[in-house]
Amino acid sequence: MTQYLFSMNTPIRKTFQRHTPLKRLTGFVLVCLLTAMQFNAAAQKVMNQPATTNTPPAMPEDISPLLIGEQIPAMVLPDKDGNLFNVNKAVMEKPTILVFYRGGWCPFCTKQLSGLQDINTDLNKKGFQVIAVSTDAPEMLKNAATKEKLEYTLLSDADLNLAQKFGIAFKAPESYASLLTKNSGGKDKDLLLPVPSVFILDKKGAIRFEYINPDFKQRISSSLLLAAAQALYDEL
Repeated sequence: MTQYLFSMNTPIRKTFQRHTPLKRLTGFVLVCLLTAMQFNAAAQKVMNQPATTNTPPAMPEDISPLLIGEQIPAMVLPDKDGNLFNVNKAVMEKPTILVFYRGGWCPFCTKQLSGLQDINTDLNKKGFQVIAVSTDAPEMLKNAATKEKLEYTLLSDADLNLAQKFGIAFKAPESYASLLTKNSGGKDKDLLLPVPSVFILDKKGAIRFEYINPDFKQRISSSLLLAAAQALYDEL
C-alpha cells in the first residue's frame, strides 16, 4: 500500500514523497533513507493545492498540513484531569513527540498508544517528551490512560480546533456521527476527524520531522519513530 511520508527536509510547499514499505529496514538504514529522500527529485510528487479555505476537506487525502520547518500554533488544551496544559510552554523545555490520533475507541489508535508507551522510557532518557492529542473528552482520555497504562501526556482536542490549525482535520463519514458526539462530549459539532499524524518538534516549536498517512490503518512503527528521534536529537 502506498503511504505518504514527510521526511527530514527543508520546507517545500505541500510536497509529498512516496515510499515503499520500510518495516524490514534497520533504524540506521531507515534514517539514512529518510534523509536521502529529499535529494530524490524523481520520487517527489508536488500536489496542486486549492485556494485557502476554512472548510475542512471531505476526504483525508485532501488535507493541507503544516510542513517541515513551519512553526506550531498556540496550544492550550485540557488534559485527562480537565486541567489546562500549555503545550507551547512544555515544548520550550524539551524536544517533543506530538501525536494526533482519532480516539481511544479506535483499535489502530490503541495499538499506536501502546507502542508509544513501549518506547516512552527510551525517549525520556534521550530527552524527549511524548504528547498525544485526540478528539476524546478528558474523561475518555483518563479511561484510555488507565486501561493502557500510559505514562505520557494525553490532551483533548474535542472540538478539533487544533487539528484544523495543523491542517489535518477532515469531515468524518456519517457513520461516525454518534461515536464522535459521544466521545467528544458533544464538542465535535462539525463531526471532524484528524488524519493520524506524528510530529517531532524542536524547542523553538518548529517541526523537524513528520509522518502523516491518510490511511488511518497505517501508523509509523515505534522502532521507526525512535530511530528518527535519535537521529534528530543532537540538532534539536
